[in-house]
Amino acid sequence: MNMQAISIDPQDDEPNPSVNIRPVIMVTEDDLAMRGLVTNVLDGIDAHVVAMDSSQEALDYLENNKVAVVVTDLRMPRVDGLKVLQFARQCSELTQVILMTGYATVESAVECLKAGAFDYICKPFENVELRHTVERALEHWNLSQENMRLREENRVFSEGDVIIGKSSAMDEVHHLIHAAAAYDCSVLVTGESGSGKELVARQIHMKSPRRENSFVAINCAAIPEQIIESELFGYQKGAFTGADRAKPGLFETANGGTIFLDEINNASMSLQAKLLRVLQDATFYRLGDTEPRRVNVRVIAATNRDVPGLIAQEHFREDLYYRLRVIEIHIPSLRDRRDDVPLLASYFIEKYAKRFNKPMEGMATRVLGALMRHDWPGNVRELENVIQRAIILSRGVQIEMDSLTPEITQGVELSGRAIDHMQPQTLEEVEVYFIRKTLRETSGDRALCAEILGIDKSTLWRKIKRYSIEE
Repeated sequence: MNMQAISIDPQDDEPNPSVNIRPVIMVTEDDLAMRGLVTNVLDGIDAHVVAMDSSQEALDYLENNKVAVVVTDLRMPRVDGLKVLQFARQCSELTQVILMTGYATVESAVECLKAGAFDYICKPFENVELRHTVERALEHWNLSQENMRLREENRVFSEGDVIIGKSSAMDEVHHLIHAAAAYDCSVLVTGESGSGKELVARQIHMKSPRRENSFVAINCAAIPEQIIESELFGYQKGAFTGADRAKPGLFETANGGTIFLDEINNASMSLQAKLLRVLQDATFYRLGDTEPRRVNVRVIAATNRDVPGLIAQEHFREDLYYRLRVIEIHIPSLRDRRDDVPLLASYFIEKYAKRFNKPMEGMATRVLGALMRHDWPGNVRELENVIQRAIILSRGVQIEMDSLTPEITQGVELSGRAIDHMQPQTLEEVEVYFIRKTLRETSGDRALCAEILGIDKSTLWRKIKRYSIEE
């Protein structure tokens, strides 16, 4: 066996943990010069490149080692590249195989792709084309690894009692939740709609000494201004027409526990004054009552608006703001913590598969990629709804692209409608137009541009060079 770019020695009894962190690219080529060329082209990629001089050695290595990408010649003595491909996929369905041949035909290309090859490269090839193809295969393997890890990782989340997210952006949120839970003070939770503000409030309550008592949530925007005060503070018999009996309010219901005031920015100035009194001395009046009532309630409020801006416009009381924000917890938007998307998606798949009694084994790799690229204007709530819909529409045991909403897939498939508004042009001019347009819209991100256009990065690179397109 001739191993020209060996970074992992298959003879080692004890693998080096620091070495095994990086993925392995295996090159199988019986021609010495070509083998050396391929390994040199791949030099610098963040992976260990292992070169084999025969297909038999390659099969032995595949059987005993985890390989991310295989680059193999199609025609070799004894065992050809197709057999290497089949064996590699048998060892691991995640392994990506790229076939090289100097005897290219349409039939052989179709045969390779049908057998599951990631791509097919003709000799002689451009070095940059080979490198980009291998990089793309490695990216696909990494995404598939993450997808498989999420499928196999049996996390059990109790519905409604955990904050799902292990990204760096969520570290501060977890820290502040624990801090707020330990001390009985008011908390203001900020963040965009759908980001999980009520879930944070529930976590604080469940981790606090008040957890055995009530958690009462009210949306200040959902209840008309005329009745929200009576809902919060209650009323006495005869306080208004139709009040034929006394009724306690939500503050009394939450006595000893926690009350969560969502969208506090929608509270009227009159209601804000009464809330301030509760926060200052823990007393309030029922409507129609002359005697104050005392409660022991923790107040957690939430808003999706810029409260200092509302204060400047005289729509929110500054003294109430500072009473509420003894601790302020800001929940980052989902687009600012994309690392949490796979974990959240995995959780929602498990949750709704059980609810709908529909066996699901996760999502296709392309689906995970599409979810990672989406901006999620509706945050976690939007992701939850997308997964719920996808499970309902899925025909198989995993979510595929055709089950996603158009908003998620529009970055993957180019609609092509813009061409209807263009003057007649040559095919080259149309191609240049779309490449320039897509590069501009992706801020020069070639990988994303290639994906939107439905071509690989090496093809895009060649076209940019051929047409002298300035990014």
